[in-house]
Amino acid sequence: MYKKYIKRVLDLLISVLFIILFFWLYIIIAICIKIDSKGSILFIQDRVGINNKIFKIYKFRTMKTTAPKNSPTHLLKNSDDYITKVGAILRKTSLDELPQFINVIKSDMSIIGPRPALFNQYDLIEGRKKFGVDTVRPGITGLSQVSGRDELGIDKKIEYDYLYVKNLSFINDFKILIKTFFVVFSHKGIREGA
Repeated sequence: MYKKYIKRVLDLLISVLFIILFFWLYIIIAICIKIDSKGSILFIQDRVGINNKIFKIYKFRTMKTTAPKNSPTHLLKNSDDYITKVGAILRKTSLDELPQFINVIKSDMSIIGPRPALFNQYDLIEGRKKFGVDTVRPGITGLSQVSGRDELGIDKKIEYDYLYVKNLSFINDFKILIKTFFVVFSHKGIREGA
């Protein structure tokens, strides 16, 4: 019941409410991005969603327009050369993820779920498919995010993603949401560059 109906209703209600309450923050971030560097406000990228369907994920742009588009930042050499000044703050505070509430409203994503893989992260996609992780919507935050984030290897991410799907419930989603605030404020698990 929760997985099929209640989770989606909660996602919609929370996302709409969040955007309404914090619209002023979206505007301030957008202005700061435009003042800081050339390029668009949003960074739009292909990601893998539920049932391995490709969708466009929205993020606030944190990197220069010269940055490689389809490589995870933590695997880039000299990633600091590509990250803008405002981008560094947004990434450290995870505020770059705020536009993903639009993805949640569009039903591309959920608030809690496995982080959506890049379309070219084939080992992660195949591993998730093997364990049925692809049967749930990806999330803005998830069990992997609160258990190590960028510091986790592919196998460990898949293991956490599988545990999440296997034990999906309102209580577990709520626990992950609470842990997310602690992880974000402590900046745990963020790694920039190979």
